[in-house]
Amino acid sequence: MKTKRKVEITVISDVHLGTYGCHAKQLLTYLNSIEPKKLILNGDIIDVWQFKKRYFPKSHLRVIKKIMDMAAEGVEIIYITGNHDEMLRKFSDTTIGNISIVDKLVLELDGKKAWFFHGDVFDVSIQNAKWLAKLGGYGYDILILLNRFTNWCLERMGKERYSLSKKIKNSVKSAIKYINDFEEVAIDLAIQNDYDYVICGHIHQPKMLIKEHKYGKTTYLNSGDWVENFTALEYQFKRWKIYNYNNDKLRAFYADKDIKDMEVKDLIAAITIVDHKKSK
Repeated sequence: MKTKRKVEITVISDVHLGTYGCHAKQLLTYLNSIEPKKLILNGDIIDVWQFKKRYFPKSHLRVIKKIMDMAAEGVEIIYITGNHDEMLRKFSDTTIGNISIVDKLVLELDGKKAWFFHGDVFDVSIQNAKWLAKLGGYGYDILILLNRFTNWCLERMGKERYSLSKKIKNSVKSAIKYINDFEEVAIDLAIQNDYDYVICGHIHQPKMLIKEHKYGKTTYLNSGDWVENFTALEYQFKRWKIYNYNNDKLRAFYADKDIKDMEVKDLIAAITIVDHKKSK
């Protein structure tokens, strides 16, 4: 039996289950490699905006089944809502068994205060023109599809994968400014409210940054995504680290065999069945 890494807290965000860009198999491999006490899902795990495509493959269902299995095994699952799964905000402050849904979260970690939220509250384009943000989301998804085909060709030629969307974002001045502004606002608010850590998602940019100015000091962290970067945040031994699926050399863990062999209808049944004893 393979030994899993014990982690106090794991944070993932921006998985976008239900879209072509989601790399569910890589995420499932990662989840099978760890044994966290808490798993914080920091928004945009399920992409409700894109559900009209009727695209939700078996690998995406396996991720949901894996998360529910982790909860059944005693892992505390905290789902922080984001903009792409905003319909869950109707159920904020609901707890079923080891799974809770919130809009934001504050934890005390070894004497320090950590503030968790997705980050879409800073995004004016979403707050004031949701249709425009959704249109941008569709364009982004087409780019991801094109990128998948490009990488399929590159892999068969023995060359490295390439991220078109990442390249575009990193070269467009307005995108760089938006990311910098997002980080600065999060940092300033955290310092104003005396938080030692501020942990976000939303912008798909994994980062760990210690920022200090005359008003105080905080550590900004972003969990990145499972569309382009394949990253997570891990807290263990009183410190944070960014886990990168492509760079961190860990022994491969695959989907549990019982999940792998299940048919789609069985996966859906397993996900929707609630253990009434645990939910009381």
